[in-house]
Amino acid sequence: MQQLESLYRQGYQSEVVDRTLEKMIALENAQTRRELEIIEADLQVYERQYQMTSRDFQERFHDGELGDGADYFEWSALCDMAQILRERLHALQSER
Repeated sequence: MQQLESLYRQGYQSEVVDRTLEKMIALENAQTRRELEIIEADLQVYERQYQMTSRDFQERFHDGELGDGADYFEWSALCDMAQILRERLHALQSER
């Protein structure tokens, strides 16, 4: 990828490479969206069960207000995973 980036900076152009990269980005975007949908569905289960948003949960959990139950650690991990996926989507969309 770095070699391609270097070539493009030097003026190299290729429709085949452009289309290939666009398809790869589109596939990664679609896969990331699917993963995020699954995680968001899992987050909604916790939000309904504990009657609070994931954002409120994260604040309270990190402030030590909720204890150290296994559900809380799993919920926190899901929140972190969702954030990573959102950041990946943002990066993929800014590449277009």
